[in-house]
Amino acid sequence: MRVLIVCSKNSGNIAPFIIEQVEALNHLGIETEYFTIKQKGVIGYLKSRKSLLKTIANYKPDLLHAHFGLSGLLANLQRKVPVVTTYHGSDINNNAIFRFSKWSIRLSSYNIFVSKKNYDKAAKKHLKATVIPCGVDTNTFFQIDKIEARQRMGLDLDEHLVLFSSSFKNNVKNPELAKAAVQKLGGIRLIELAGYSRQEVALLMNAVDVCLMTSHTEGSPQFIKEAMACGCPIVSVKVGDVSDVVGDTHNCFITDYKADEIADKLQIVMSNNQRSNGIDKITSMRLDKISIANRIFDVYKTITQNR
Repeated sequence: MRVLIVCSKNSGNIAPFIIEQVEALNHLGIETEYFTIKQKGVIGYLKSRKSLLKTIANYKPDLLHAHFGLSGLLANLQRKVPVVTTYHGSDINNNAIFRFSKWSIRLSSYNIFVSKKNYDKAAKKHLKATVIPCGVDTNTFFQIDKIEARQRMGLDLDEHLVLFSSSFKNNVKNPELAKAAVQKLGGIRLIELAGYSRQEVALLMNAVDVCLMTSHTEGSPQFIKEAMACGCPIVSVKVGDVSDVVGDTHNCFITDYKADEIADKLQIVMSNNQRSNGIDKITSMRLDKISIANRIFDVYKTITQNR
């Protein structure tokens, strides 16, 4: 089976969770090629139509798999090859973009939502839709000794460290709330997740005392699942599918958007100095990337067999 992956590269890179998903699909024997959009905004996407048609003619894919609603809309501007579109959250939660995602949902042969919350909002009664979150690369994200991780990252062995879910410049991730909570405790360093390789992110998740998420909106955040795979405790606001994924995982806490409550939970984690059993939940929910790839492959087969 030949699949053309349609996604953005307008930040200079393809999102890691897309690359890892494609690698898992390749592991199952699916042949893939990328078509990337390098221009920004709706007009930028639409201007890519001619290049997309040329790529389709040359590559002759069995289907297109678009990631995010604008890519889905672009992919559906041709009607010869079926389109599967995955919506990752911002394309549903951002109302300005959601109106374009609605067109993609109507036109796509099948729609994948990474969280039930977004599925319920966008396609609850849609017969061509399902919920499949992105999987975790457990070959990269796994638990190692905290001291070893700190030594490899050049971090102080005695410092209290909290890893924030993104760059402090990303306002959607609500860094001000995270900073306010940490400041209430004192003696804690909040590390922004920016400029690290995937391997370094995994080391950081093993090195820090806790991972913190305070986002305004999310779909099914990889940050949470990857932290769980590394056995890192988590403190997160109730956003996206975090409550469902974390569940009763040991030493992980879901809070309201209140700095005092977040600070209290951070203090609990700092005091007990224990790791989580998050990998058990990842395994039981089959959130590893190969299990997820198999579910996506089933969608592909449904589409191609019904043509």
